[in-house]
Amino acid sequence: MNGNSHTSDDALLLASFALGDAVFGIDAQQIQEVAKVGEITPARHAPACVIGIRNLRGRVITVLDLRIRLELGAVQIGHDSRVLIVEGEGGEPVGLLVDRVDDMIAVNPKDIMAAPPNMNGVKNRNLRGVFRGGKRLVAVLDLASVLHTDLGEGLTQEKLTA
Repeated sequence: MNGNSHTSDDALLLASFALGDAVFGIDAQQIQEVAKVGEITPARHAPACVIGIRNLRGRVITVLDLRIRLELGAVQIGHDSRVLIVEGEGGEPVGLLVDRVDDMIAVNPKDIMAAPPNMNGVKNRNLRGVFRGGKRLVAVLDLASVLHTDLGEGLTQEKLTA
């Protein structure tokens, strides 16, 4: 490659997904796996965005409705709905319920722009920025902010099932 080309090391690989009509992306390296929704057991004493827990091959996973977390309504679970398994605080697996998983997108980090100022509140706090991916605008999530413990001090599976 010549000096003007971007190598694959320069690109950020994003996993894109839909929440309603909006397209979001997170760093693909942060996703451990993508799972079908499966059976979710409701969680008591949990914030509204925590829809329950799920057993995934012997691992208990807290499942968050990402649309509720971002104040975008609620996911209507359907055939295309998926749960993105990521590592939460303390190393515990967390599932992010999304409407649909789309493509993997390679993005030059320099092409990610600041989120527009009209995207205020929790949604803007949870964004690293936005970029134009073809004809669509993709919002890049800051996973650490999305999973921050303001969901509940010390939120653990033990508390959810107590």
